Amino acid sequence: MKKRIVIALALLLSGTFIQAQKKAADTVVVKVGEASKITFTIQSKEDLETLKKYDLQALMNDLISKLEQKDTTSNIRSSQEYLKKEWTEEISAIKESEENNDQEEDWGSGDRDKNRHNRRTYQSFNFDLGTNNYLSSGKFPDQNNSLYTVKPWGSWYVGLNFVQRTRVANKFYLEWSLGASWYNFKFQNEQTQITKDNSSVHFALDTRDLDFKKSKLTATYLNASIVPMIDCGGNTRKPSFFDDRNSDSFRIGVGPYVGYRIDSYSKQVFEENGDEHKPKEHDNFYLNNIRYGLRTQVGFKDVDLFFNYDLNDLFAENKGPRLNAFSFGVTF
Repeated sequence: MKKRIVIALALLLSGTFIQAQKKAADTVVVKVGEASKITFTIQSKEDLETLKKYDLQALMNDLISKLEQKDTTSNIRSSQEYLKKEWTEEISAIKESEENNDQEEDWGSGDRDKNRHNRRTYQSFNFDLGTNNYLSSGKFPDQNNSLYTVKPWGSWYVGLNFVQRTRVANKFYLEWSLGASWYNFKFQNEQTQITKDNSSVHFALDTRDLDFKKSKLTATYLNASIVPMIDCGGNTRKPSFFDDRNSDSFRIGVGPYVGYRIDSYSKQVFEENGDEHKPKEHDNFYLNNIRYGLRTQVGFKDVDLFFNYDLNDLFAENKGPRLNAFSFGVTF
């Protein structure tokens, strides 16, 4: 029986602590009775520290029990089950901490980002598509039948934005972006002609005998915005139409933006003697070079809506009608 104990214990300790290295191992021999012995072979100091964590008495009791039952198999419980209680609790705590860290670093793709900054900030490219209009003293210009009244359908607002979403707290994010946008004010009356003189901009009827198709004013801006967002799902990555890892959470945010005008032009489309003409006139038309306002974003699943409202006038003071532009639509 003693020989069987020696064999089983040697197999367990060899499988748990001995690594295949060229370095010479330290050996300790413990004599058991007159004819038997137990040999401990330790390959490194790290293995020696590991040995301290095991309950050798429990291991020995299991071996004796198996041999008394004449069970000569070398299979016993997993070596992890012989760890002392305090070490088992410590290992469990370490595993739980590692699992929590993995969940925090998972951006939905299953790949862990090695860069700490990228784990807090997710970059994306957003496309805003909607319509734009403006208000005059809180009312639409069509209520006064003004010539600068625009068509809601066809007055498209387009925005291209490079967005970074930075996590500030568990469900609180900052979406800050740089991009460009285009106001397209398509006039209700196709004969509307926009001109300017030394004092102001003018909207008048083009009285030429032509078949007018369209008249509009376009302004292009470079923009910057910062929108604090609350995401009820705590999603680091913002879902989109083209993302199959959509979230069911609701998100909302409101923040400021500012823009700088880099171009503007008027455009008419008409036919003359069967030929179509599309003349453009690039001019500032006394448009304010700076626009600023508030942006609201609301999202659910993969659908995001936006609403922009300019707090300052579209035209310079006393140079044109007092109009506050706004836009709304969908963000891709």
